Amino acid sequence: MSQGAAESSQFPHAKGEDVRDDIAPGSYPVTATSNGRTVATANLTVVPVAPADIARFVAGPKGGRLGIDDSTPRVTVRPGSDIVVLLADYHPARNEDALTVKSEAFEGPPTIRTGNSDDPGCKCDDGATVYAGDITLRTDVPVGTYPLTVVSHHGQQTSTAQLKVAGAPVRHYQPWLIGGVVVVLAAVGGAVLVRRRRKTTATS
Repeated sequence: MSQGAAESSQFPHAKGEDVRDDIAPGSYPVTATSNGRTVATANLTVVPVAPADIARFVAGPKGGRLGIDDSTPRVTVRPGSDIVVLLADYHPARNEDALTVKSEAFEGPPTIRTGNSDDPGCKCDDGATVYAGDITLRTDVPVGTYPLTVVSHHGQQTSTAQLKVAGAPVRHYQPWLIGGVVVVLAAVGGAVLVRRRRKTTATS
Protein backbone atom coordinates (compact mmCIF):
# COMPACT_ATOMS: atom_id res chain seq x y z
CA MET A 1 0.00 0.00 0.00
CA SER A 2 1.45 3.36 -0.99
CA GLN A 3 2.05 6.18 1.47
CA GLY A 4 -1.09 8.25 2.04
CA ALA A 5 -3.30 5.80 0.13
CA ALA A 6 -6.98 5.65 1.09
CA GLU A 7 -7.34 1.89 0.63
CA SER A 8 -6.81 -0.55 3.49
CA SER A 9 -5.25 -3.97 3.71
CA GLN A 10 -5.72 -7.00 5.96
CA PHE A 11 -2.91 -9.09 7.35
CA PRO A 12 -4.28 -12.62 7.86
CA HIS A 13 -1.03 -13.93 9.28
CA ALA A 14 -0.60 -11.17 11.86
CA LYS A 15 -0.40 -12.40 15.44
CA GLY A 16 -3.25 -11.35 17.69
CA GLU A 17 -2.78 -9.93 21.16
CA ASP A 18 -4.51 -11.14 24.32
CA VAL A 19 -6.39 -8.62 26.43
CA ARG A 20 -4.96 -8.32 29.94
CA ASP A 21 -6.78 -10.32 32.60
CA ASP A 22 -6.73 -7.45 35.09
CA ILE A 23 -8.07 -4.72 32.81
CA ALA A 24 -11.39 -3.13 33.77
CA PRO A 25 -14.34 -3.19 31.36
CA GLY A 26 -14.66 -0.09 29.21
CA SER A 27 -13.62 1.54 25.94
CA TYR A 28 -9.91 1.87 25.15
CA PRO A 29 -8.25 3.74 22.25
CA VAL A 30 -6.11 1.73 19.87
CA THR A 31 -3.50 3.44 17.68
CA ALA A 32 -1.59 2.10 14.69
CA THR A 33 1.70 3.79 13.81
CA SER A 34 4.15 3.51 10.95
CA ASN A 35 7.61 5.06 11.08
CA GLY A 36 6.56 7.05 14.12
CA ARG A 37 3.47 8.45 12.41
CA THR A 38 -0.12 7.64 13.42
CA VAL A 39 -1.87 5.98 10.49
CA ALA A 40 -5.08 4.76 12.13
CA THR A 41 -7.06 4.93 15.37
CA ALA A 42 -9.96 2.94 16.76
CA ASN A 43 -11.69 2.07 20.01
CA LEU A 44 -11.58 -1.35 21.65
CA THR A 45 -14.52 -2.24 23.88
CA VAL A 46 -13.75 -4.59 26.75
CA VAL A 47 -16.75 -6.35 28.31
CA PRO A 48 -16.82 -7.93 31.77
CA VAL A 49 -15.55 -11.49 32.06
CA ALA A 50 -18.37 -14.02 32.08
CA PRO A 51 -19.23 -14.88 35.69
CA ALA A 52 -18.52 -18.32 37.02
CA ASP A 53 -21.21 -20.93 36.45
CA ILE A 54 -20.41 -23.68 38.95
CA ALA A 55 -22.09 -26.93 37.97
CA ARG A 56 -20.71 -29.08 40.80
CA PHE A 57 -18.51 -28.64 43.84
CA VAL A 58 -18.38 -31.99 45.60
CA ALA A 59 -16.06 -34.32 47.49
CA GLY A 60 -16.13 -38.02 48.22
CA PRO A 61 -13.99 -41.12 48.78
CA LYS A 62 -11.64 -42.27 46.03
CA GLY A 63 -13.41 -44.73 43.77
CA GLY A 64 -16.82 -43.25 44.53
CA ARG A 65 -19.28 -41.58 42.17
CA LEU A 66 -19.01 -37.85 42.65
CA GLY A 67 -22.20 -35.91 42.12
CA ILE A 68 -24.57 -38.77 42.99
CA ASP A 69 -24.97 -40.49 46.38
CA ASP A 70 -21.29 -41.03 47.16
CA SER A 71 -20.34 -37.37 47.57
CA THR A 72 -21.01 -34.32 49.72
CA PRO A 73 -23.21 -33.57 51.50
CA ARG A 74 -24.62 -37.11 51.77
CA VAL A 75 -21.39 -39.03 52.31
CA THR A 76 -19.46 -39.23 55.59
CA VAL A 77 -15.70 -39.80 55.48
CA ARG A 78 -13.29 -40.96 58.17
CA PRO A 79 -10.37 -38.91 59.52
CA GLY A 80 -7.18 -39.69 57.62
CA SER A 81 -9.02 -40.98 54.55
CA ASP A 82 -8.15 -40.13 50.96
CA ILE A 83 -10.87 -38.23 49.12
CA VAL A 84 -11.37 -36.60 45.72
CA VAL A 85 -12.48 -32.97 45.41
CA LEU A 86 -14.09 -31.83 42.17
CA LEU A 87 -15.25 -28.44 40.93
CA ALA A 88 -16.91 -28.06 37.50
CA ASP A 89 -17.34 -24.60 35.95
CA TYR A 90 -19.20 -23.81 32.70
CA HIS A 91 -17.45 -20.43 32.50
CA PRO A 92 -13.88 -20.92 33.78
CA ALA A 93 -11.51 -18.00 33.92
CA ARG A 94 -8.86 -17.73 31.26
CA ASN A 95 -5.32 -18.78 32.25
CA GLU A 96 -6.53 -20.47 35.44
CA ASP A 97 -5.65 -24.18 35.34
CA ALA A 98 -5.28 -24.82 39.08
CA LEU A 99 -7.28 -23.88 42.17
CA THR A 100 -6.54 -24.19 45.89
CA VAL A 101 -8.97 -25.93 48.24
CA LYS A 102 -8.99 -24.78 51.87
CA SER A 103 -10.44 -26.56 54.89
CA GLU A 104 -9.53 -27.21 58.51
CA ALA A 105 -10.00 -30.94 57.77
CA PHE A 106 -7.03 -31.06 55.37
CA GLU A 107 -3.37 -31.65 56.15
CA GLY A 108 -2.53 -28.66 53.95
CA PRO A 109 -4.04 -26.44 51.23
CA PRO A 110 -4.12 -28.89 48.30
CA THR A 111 -4.55 -28.04 44.63
CA ILE A 112 -7.14 -29.25 42.14
CA ARG A 113 -6.30 -28.99 38.43
CA THR A 114 -7.79 -29.25 34.98
CA GLY A 115 -6.72 -32.19 32.85
CA ASN A 116 -6.17 -34.43 35.90
CA SER A 117 -5.04 -37.83 34.62
CA ASP A 118 -6.72 -39.65 37.55
CA ASP A 119 -10.35 -40.64 37.19
CA PRO A 120 -12.27 -37.99 39.20
CA GLY A 121 -15.21 -40.38 39.66
CA CYS A 122 -17.82 -38.58 37.55
CA LYS A 123 -19.07 -38.72 33.99
CA CYS A 124 -18.29 -35.00 33.45
CA ASP A 125 -19.36 -34.87 29.79
CA ASP A 126 -21.68 -31.86 29.99
CA GLY A 127 -19.16 -29.35 28.62
CA ALA A 128 -18.02 -27.93 31.95
CA THR A 129 -14.33 -27.49 32.75
CA VAL A 130 -13.42 -29.90 35.55
CA TYR A 131 -10.89 -29.21 38.31
CA ALA A 132 -10.11 -32.31 40.38
CA GLY A 133 -7.49 -33.68 42.77
CA ASP A 134 -6.80 -36.17 45.56
CA ILE A 135 -6.68 -34.91 49.14
CA THR A 136 -5.83 -36.61 52.46
CA LEU A 137 -7.76 -35.65 55.57
CA ARG A 138 -6.02 -35.09 58.90
CA THR A 139 -5.98 -38.19 61.09
CA ASP A 140 -6.61 -36.04 64.17
CA VAL A 141 -9.53 -34.04 62.80
CA PRO A 142 -12.45 -34.16 65.26
CA VAL A 143 -15.86 -35.48 64.25
CA GLY A 144 -17.95 -32.75 62.66
CA THR A 145 -18.94 -30.92 59.47
CA TYR A 146 -16.25 -28.83 57.78
CA PRO A 147 -16.58 -26.21 55.03
CA LEU A 148 -14.52 -26.61 51.85
CA THR A 149 -13.67 -23.36 50.08
CA VAL A 150 -12.34 -22.66 46.58
CA VAL A 151 -11.64 -19.16 45.26
CA SER A 152 -11.62 -19.01 41.46
CA HIS A 153 -11.81 -16.44 38.64
CA HIS A 154 -8.65 -14.77 39.93
CA GLY A 155 -10.16 -14.01 43.34
CA GLN A 156 -13.64 -12.99 42.16
CA GLN A 157 -15.61 -16.21 42.78
CA THR A 158 -15.88 -18.14 46.07
CA SER A 159 -17.45 -21.61 46.14
CA THR A 160 -18.17 -23.60 49.30
CA ALA A 161 -19.25 -27.14 50.14
CA GLN A 162 -19.70 -29.12 53.36
CA LEU A 163 -17.79 -32.28 54.29
CA LYS A 164 -18.96 -34.59 57.10
CA VAL A 165 -16.22 -36.37 59.07
CA ALA A 166 -16.93 -39.23 61.51
CA GLY A 167 -15.69 -42.66 62.50
CA ALA A 168 -12.35 -44.18 63.46
CA PRO A 169 -9.25 -42.66 61.83
CA VAL A 170 -7.69 -44.38 58.83
CA ARG A 171 -4.10 -45.33 59.59
CA HIS A 172 -1.48 -44.94 56.87
CA TYR A 173 1.51 -47.27 57.33
CA GLN A 174 4.73 -46.31 55.62
CA PRO A 175 6.44 -49.09 53.59
CA TRP A 176 9.87 -48.10 54.94
CA LEU A 177 8.60 -48.56 58.50
CA ILE A 178 7.36 -52.08 57.79
CA GLY A 179 10.68 -52.91 56.12
CA GLY A 180 12.55 -51.50 59.11
CA VAL A 181 10.64 -53.78 61.47
CA VAL A 182 11.56 -56.81 59.35
CA VAL A 183 15.24 -55.81 59.41
CA VAL A 184 15.18 -55.38 63.19
CA LEU A 185 13.55 -58.79 63.67
CA ALA A 186 16.09 -60.40 61.38
CA ALA A 187 18.95 -58.81 63.34
CA VAL A 188 17.50 -60.01 66.66
CA GLY A 189 17.14 -63.54 65.27
CA GLY A 190 20.75 -63.52 64.13
CA ALA A 191 21.95 -62.43 67.56
CA VAL A 192 20.07 -65.27 69.22
CA LEU A 193 21.58 -67.72 66.77
CA VAL A 194 25.12 -66.47 67.49
CA ARG A 195 24.60 -66.73 71.23
CA ARG A 196 23.35 -70.28 70.94
CA ARG A 197 26.34 -71.31 68.84
CA ARG A 198 28.79 -69.80 71.32
CA LYS A 199 27.12 -71.55 74.24
CA THR A 200 27.28 -74.89 72.43
CA THR A 201 30.98 -74.46 71.71
CA ALA A 202 31.76 -73.71 75.34
CA THR A 203 29.94 -76.84 76.54
CA SER A 204 31.79 -79.15 74.20
